[in-house]
Amino acid sequence: MFAALRLFRPPLTKRANTPEPENRNVEARDDLDVKELPLSEKAFETEKELISNEVTVVIEEDELNPGELSFEEDTAGGMGRHLGIFSCTMIIVGTIIGTGIFSTPSSILGSVGSVGASLMLWLLGFVLSFCGLFIWLEFGTMFPRSGGEKVYLEAVYQKPKHLATFFFAANAIVLGFSSSGCIVFAQNILVTAGQPTDLWVTRGIALAVIVFAIILHGIAPRAGVWLMNVLSMLKIVILLFIVVSGWVVLSGRTRVQDPYANFRNAFAGSSNSSNDYATAALKVLYTYSGWSRLNYVLNDVKNPVRTLKIAAPLGFSICAVLYVLANISYFAASTKEEITETGVTVASLFFKNVFGPEAQKALTLFVALSGLGNVVTVTFSASRVIQELAKEGIPLPFGNRFWASNWPTGKSPFPALVMHMLISAIVILAPPLAVAYPFILDVETYPEEIVSFLVVVGLLWLRWRRPHLPRPIKVWWPFAVFFLASTVFLLVTPFLRPENGVGDTPPLPYYLYCLVSIGVVAGGILYWAIWHVVPQWFGYEYVLRKETLSDGTVVMVYTRKSL
Repeated sequence: MFAALRLFRPPLTKRANTPEPENRNVEARDDLDVKELPLSEKAFETEKELISNEVTVVIEEDELNPGELSFEEDTAGGMGRHLGIFSCTMIIVGTIIGTGIFSTPSSILGSVGSVGASLMLWLLGFVLSFCGLFIWLEFGTMFPRSGGEKVYLEAVYQKPKHLATFFFAANAIVLGFSSSGCIVFAQNILVTAGQPTDLWVTRGIALAVIVFAIILHGIAPRAGVWLMNVLSMLKIVILLFIVVSGWVVLSGRTRVQDPYANFRNAFAGSSNSSNDYATAALKVLYTYSGWSRLNYVLNDVKNPVRTLKIAAPLGFSICAVLYVLANISYFAASTKEEITETGVTVASLFFKNVFGPEAQKALTLFVALSGLGNVVTVTFSASRVIQELAKEGIPLPFGNRFWASNWPTGKSPFPALVMHMLISAIVILAPPLAVAYPFILDVETYPEEIVSFLVVVGLLWLRWRRPHLPRPIKVWWPFAVFFLASTVFLLVTPFLRPENGVGDTPPLPYYLYCLVSIGVVAGGILYWAIWHVVPQWFGYEYVLRKETLSDGTVVMVYTRKSL
């Protein structure tokens, strides 16, 4: 388990990357920038007597250790802790604000049928995401290491051994793609250039985007972080401009004739189908998704417990406020009929109605850049999850050593980035592009609800079985129960027949995305059985052993052993 001991420390010279006592990871203040000095065990004990500012010492014990690697082994290799509070906040912002807030309000409105119901769903999404955020904060501060849900599932569901790791791997690797952002970037950049959105041209541009993100993070990781921060700030500026413009529209000083039309009888035409609301809610939650991304990269974060406490709530709050206000701006500038007919670029319609066609083209460029920023940010965090899975011993093509490594620079997981690119490329090329965007949204979000259900159940189980575990943040239990109930609702209702009988991805069946998601997760369980159950039928088993790669990364490797 991880126990958090509170120490107190006066402002001292920061000692980063110093030799630490066995089984200890000392998180010092990350706001000081001075030279590194060696710290012996005796000096460490002496320094504790001088402490007056709070730091956290994480002590690892085998009985609740997630996975096979110790804390020190899991954090070895790579660039070390290089992300501060600002960059971590921008990771949250850059992941949450992708293309969804600019494109999905139209499909959500089309599903539920009324402006009032649509706004209620956006508020509900905020509340649910807020509850989920603090559940993940509790786990993240208990287990401050990269991997996110992988770590939490491994800590809770330890039997059958390694099943939780294989289960999560199927979702994280197969369904952890960045395709939707690439597709929206391609579509919007073609519109900006005045070119037709030809099928293969769109796919070619989308592929170029994911390749660019992979090369950037793999070869020049510091430049990748810089670009993430810049594009995240740009997204905040764009949404602030839309929000302020919406206030001007509501004041009646623009070309919009009746900015309050959608707010009269706001619930008129609301759907009576629970399937419609569940599907729309999944899209809202997808648009809010990203508040847990910082948990995926904690091995790269300075003073991870303190930084997580600050950056995650701050980044999410910025996005949530802007989201609700942006939707009000959209509904003030366009009629309900206009919004439902705009496809995936409702923000472009907003700029057209408020500022004219030329402004619409400029906004289309901004939406494309926002999509690019989302792809760059998501690939950064997704690759760390793939690397953590490979380090844990998940059998992968060409061996998990390669995928776990930081080849060729020794600073970033380029092989894991390549795997993320390959999966994203398949999704870009395989589905019919006309229905690809909404179907990709649905397929990405449903398995996240399965994982969320297991994480919340695991948190409640730990509260019951291990109530005295130190928890730097402890979520209020009604929040966890409410989040759990909503997750169950979102898992069940998509199987109920919608009013139109076809859902929002015709000609595909309305329940297909659920079955695809469940099939992939079930494939992870089957893959676990192939490595842990089937070999015993033939008189042997696979056991894990540790290896240290040339770049310092510690990995688990399966070896065959006779019974």
